[in-house]
Amino acid sequence: MRVLRNIGLLATCRADGGQAEIHPLREAALAWEDGQIEWIGPEAQLPARYRDARSFDAAGRLVAPGLVDCHTHLAFAGWRADEFEQRIRGRSYLEIARSGGGILSTVHATRDASEEQLFERCRHFLDDILPLGVTTIECKSGYGLSREQELKLLRVYRALSEAGPARIVPTLLAAHVVPPEYRNDREGYVELVVREIIPQAAAEGLARCCDAFLEESAFTYGEAERILEAGREAGLLPKLHADQLSDGGGARLAATLRAVSADHLEHISDEGIQAIADKGVVAVSLPIATLVTNQHPLPARRLIERGVAVAVATDFNPGTAPSYHLPFALSLACSLQRMTPAEALKGATIHAARAVGLEDQVGSLEPGKVADFAVIDAPSVEQWLYHIRANACVATVIGGQVVAGELATAF
Repeated sequence: MRVLRNIGLLATCRADGGQAEIHPLREAALAWEDGQIEWIGPEAQLPARYRDARSFDAAGRLVAPGLVDCHTHLAFAGWRADEFEQRIRGRSYLEIARSGGGILSTVHATRDASEEQLFERCRHFLDDILPLGVTTIECKSGYGLSREQELKLLRVYRALSEAGPARIVPTLLAAHVVPPEYRNDREGYVELVVREIIPQAAAEGLARCCDAFLEESAFTYGEAERILEAGREAGLLPKLHADQLSDGGGARLAATLRAVSADHLEHISDEGIQAIADKGVVAVSLPIATLVTNQHPLPARRLIERGVAVAVATDFNPGTAPSYHLPFALSLACSLQRMTPAEALKGATIHAARAVGLEDQVGSLEPGKVADFAVIDAPSVEQWLYHIRANACVATVIGGQVVAGELATAF
């Protein structure tokens, strides 16, 4: 049994209440045993049974649930720095893709990389990600685009999950773009995804979610619908890259399918907002991608005002979001999307957990949930996200064990 005492502000981030309600407790304590939270509350009310437990001093700092990055493309080979300058010079995402760049350039590099090489690269990324306070990471395939290559990426994620300590949520994104060998046979590739890739990924337990990119340069409404329906029939939770570059009806499809999330949504319509609000679909904001591609950001205020839960994630990938710094993404959500710091934090905790179907386990600090939390060197959420630093997190705890930070030797 262990107790964290002297918490200046404990942001519990329960699901109830609006986007800005993080249910804070001041001068608090947190008790856990066997990786599970047993008690939280004001330290002055700490039950007698915990008073002799091994305790640790938070030194008046902020404590938040372990952050959940609910949208990443973690496993890939190569980078695309050349596209960075092309966008600065005015070339659009679609222009770069049509000229052979974009996702397909990463597909070529990733296909050439071995499973072992990709695993080691992901491990290096995680060495930097976990110290930021991130404890759960959704990881998409999508840079293989064949049965063998997509399963290779999902096996990398299974190996990462087994190696620990990060909580990995694998997502099948075989419907990222149509691969070059199927350029003249789109229907053939959709058949491959539906008839072979999805069933095998599900049968081997390699994926929790199924995603599709609905966009002019990727898949049509009908193709995405068929793929996600097949994923759902195989037991995979539907997610959707929606309305990023244009309003293609992605939000409406996410609502029709009752997807766990609709991601991007920079071009979502009023009808799309109402549709996902009615069906309880989480909107996932990806402000680093908005910044890099120089787009208008997701309309967070309109979504929140209509009752949509807005999550915030990095979209870490080599082309349009080459950063896995989730706290930076939270600061951008405040500045670019006019979300308050409390709204952004709830977006990277309980709402992000909903976006991967794990809200019953992680995303908030409540008795019975997993003891995943971050100790932040700031007196408040506002100070943390306002003062952009390399890293304000001093301890990352997963399942009750410190996995990163300067407090590791104390626990």
